[in-house]
Amino acid sequence: MKDNIRSKFNMYRIARSLSSVVRAVIIIGICYVILHPLIVKICVSFMSESDLYDASVKYISKAPNLTNYKMAIEGMEYWKMLIKTGVFSATISLLQLFSCLLTAYGFARFRFPFKKLLFGCVILTLIVPPQIIMLPLFMKYRFFDIFGIFHAIKGSSINLIDSLVPFYIQSATCMGIRNGLYIYLLRQFFKGMPRELEEAAFVDGSGKLRTFFTIMLPSAIPMMVTVFLFGFVWQWTDSFYSGLFLTKNQVMASVLSNLSANIYSSYEGFGGSMNFISPGFVSMMNNTGTVLMILPLIILYLICQKSFVEGIERSGIVG
Repeated sequence: MKDNIRSKFNMYRIARSLSSVVRAVIIIGICYVILHPLIVKICVSFMSESDLYDASVKYISKAPNLTNYKMAIEGMEYWKMLIKTGVFSATISLLQLFSCLLTAYGFARFRFPFKKLLFGCVILTLIVPPQIIMLPLFMKYRFFDIFGIFHAIKGSSINLIDSLVPFYIQSATCMGIRNGLYIYLLRQFFKGMPRELEEAAFVDGSGKLRTFFTIMLPSAIPMMVTVFLFGFVWQWTDSFYSGLFLTKNQVMASVLSNLSANIYSSYEGFGGSMNFISPGFVSMMNNTGTVLMILPLIILYLICQKSFVEGIERSGIVG
């Protein structure tokens, strides 16, 4: 009897160990698939052009150097763009956060006509590709007017293209990048909060707005950090709206798209001709510029990691 129990226990331990090994292999494989492109970009950023055409070089350069980083920093005007894009992305993210908080709280706690239909429209913004509304968006801000007011005062509409105003307008009206997702996340969070908190505040004489700011918002800080990080990252890396609304006024993403041509033309050693940019040089500059672009995001995530994970767990999506 004892031998039978011991045998079953040993089999259970072996099965548990095997399942742990299988899980570890799967997790390591998934991590490799996710991190492999980043690892390749980091490796290429330290290579010279000759390493790219050398069959014996796979990931590690024969003579690692920082020349690519020096050229990329100069070509991107990196420190200037870092501050400019950082301030711009943070401002847009805070504006998106505030507008989406109010909207999500309304969907979660109040009853009003066509509530389900309007929330369906919010979800629809996640499904419709932005390319479909690209032309209407451009025309709207190229000939911007509000109920004909500007045309009545100035005699014509206002051109907002190549300014940051369209970004601020879209963020304030919950039509910015992925705002439908932020509203959904915040709505799920507010729906999960006990109504007794609000009822107790109402009994104490607090109004709806005061209850929102003094009771609901302090409890939603982890979720707010999550939404802010999402908004910051997507605005930082956005190339679609930046390319649509900005021409001369540039941010980090638009500078990165023209990095190779800018560096190639600025160095005398390359002859200044745009017709002979080698694919290897383009690859080196794009990979180096990408590493420089995502480095601040990695640092930001490491700083806010605890609140980010907690916000995801409390959003109602995971669990």
